[in-house]
Amino acid sequence: MKAILLSVSPDQKGIVEKIAHFVGSHGGNITNTSQHEDGGVFISRVEFELENFDITKKNIPVEFEKVAKQIKARFEIFFSDQIPKVCIMASKEDHCLIDLILRQKTGELNMKIACVISNHDELRKISEKENIPFFFIPIIENDPTYEKKQLDIIKKAKVEIIVLAKYMRILSPNFLKKVGVPIINIHHSFLPDFAGANPYKRAYLRGVKMLGATAHYVTDELDGGPIIEQGVTKVTHTDNLVDFIRKGRDTEKTVLSNALRLHLNHRVIMYNNKTAIFY
Repeated sequence: MKAILLSVSPDQKGIVEKIAHFVGSHGGNITNTSQHEDGGVFISRVEFELENFDITKKNIPVEFEKVAKQIKARFEIFFSDQIPKVCIMASKEDHCLIDLILRQKTGELNMKIACVISNHDELRKISEKENIPFFFIPIIENDPTYEKKQLDIIKKAKVEIIVLAKYMRILSPNFLKKVGVPIINIHHSFLPDFAGANPYKRAYLRGVKMLGATAHYVTDELDGGPIIEQGVTKVTHTDNLVDFIRKGRDTEKTVLSNALRLHLNHRVIMYNNKTAIFY
């Protein structure tokens, strides 16, 4: 079993040495390390084996806090035997949901889909066929109680990450404040181009030659959260709007699954509203 340490701190001398000393002095063996400096910010990802480590898993964060204070770092520690619980939120479109379910079944994504929440009932059969709890919560305008129902489900299921797999609703600041876990969204354009609604139609009318998709963390700023993964596909003047949508959906599936895989493998670190990705 391995531990994965992610840290962000002001750039300074001795950071790598302090982290390496912490691991080595307690019997750990570093198997992979990556660092990046950006404008005075030092980002680090360190994997180390726990076979001979003399600190229990529970106490590793407590003990590393002493090092973090020295280097003024914020950090997270994960373990390779953890299987995160995921909530998928979707509306009517099923392509991303089906793709994620398949990738979970084949073991490609190290996760457990704990529940699916939707504002439409169309996806119930897909979820229940895979024995995934499905919750239909209609959106009632000017009635925020539906968000409380969503939050109650997420908390009860002990969800550790939410994926918006074509959930065509804006999450309120109140929801984002209370949910307490990362949220990944798939946006059907190559942000910052064509942000907002109907990007494929606007791209088609504009006559673009490349279609894109963007997976990003959700923040209060609409489509403005830190970007995790992007992808593009070729289109031509012979493609109609239906072709644009078909090609775009294929790109969405790939980009979303790649972004989720990076997150689940703890290879993404957020800082200054952007990300460092350690492939």
